[in-house]
Amino acid sequence: MTPDSLVIAGRSFTSRLLVGTGKFSSAQAMKSAVEASGAQIVTIALRRMDLDDPGQDNMLSVLDFEKYLILANTSGARDADEAVRLAHIARNGGLPPWVKVEVTPDPRNLLPDPVETLRACERLVKDGFTVLPYMPADPILARRLEEAGAATLMPLGSLIGSGLGIRTADAIEIIIEQAHVPVVVDAGLGLPSHAAQAMEMGADAVLVNTALAIAQNPAAMADGFRLAVQAGRTARLAGPGATSREARASSPLTGFIR
Repeated sequence: MTPDSLVIAGRSFTSRLLVGTGKFSSAQAMKSAVEASGAQIVTIALRRMDLDDPGQDNMLSVLDFEKYLILANTSGARDADEAVRLAHIARNGGLPPWVKVEVTPDPRNLLPDPVETLRACERLVKDGFTVLPYMPADPILARRLEEAGAATLMPLGSLIGSGLGIRTADAIEIIIEQAHVPVVVDAGLGLPSHAAQAMEMGADAVLVNTALAIAQNPAAMADGFRLAVQAGRTARLAGPGATSREARASSPLTGFIR
């Protein structure tokens, strides 16, 4: 464990950038982006996988399943029952018992259903899964999910795939302040500066997919996010000074001319 490791459910990671694998134009573009990101946790939508023969999926066959923690996600699940079923299929198919719970009943906005998300998490924790829930930026729900045994909290910055950045900053700051598990800002991060902002706010990590996949150069964008996460984390640990609405001279205005 490094001095500033990200620890989730007792497992240590040196990278604080998680990446998704959807929307890439090719398997090679996805592989290059994942490698450039330095990520150690890679999410995969279960609905895209053939667990009986994962090698048949060119987009996934290029990933080294020994190098990365493959975090199955239940993208497309409309309720808790579907999310739980998908998680069990993944574990039975040989994937680690780690799952990113996504319950999004409305395909137009893909907002997570808070009630069904909590229900799914409660059930999956009892079934022995390490559960990382994608959730609305709701501090009350965050507390409930943590009480249910969630290994992280993953509040959205803005709508999935929107690239709008962090539109829920006030709520996320409350979640970070009260959480006793890592907080991973997920969804809506479109630029490295958005990731840096999340880390400066005190998030433990960020998850990015679309911003990498749709970039003209996905690997270069992934490298940009990697550096931004490191910069934001460094700034947070440095202890930023207080802000002011008035100018404050950085150099003395008197006494320097003799």
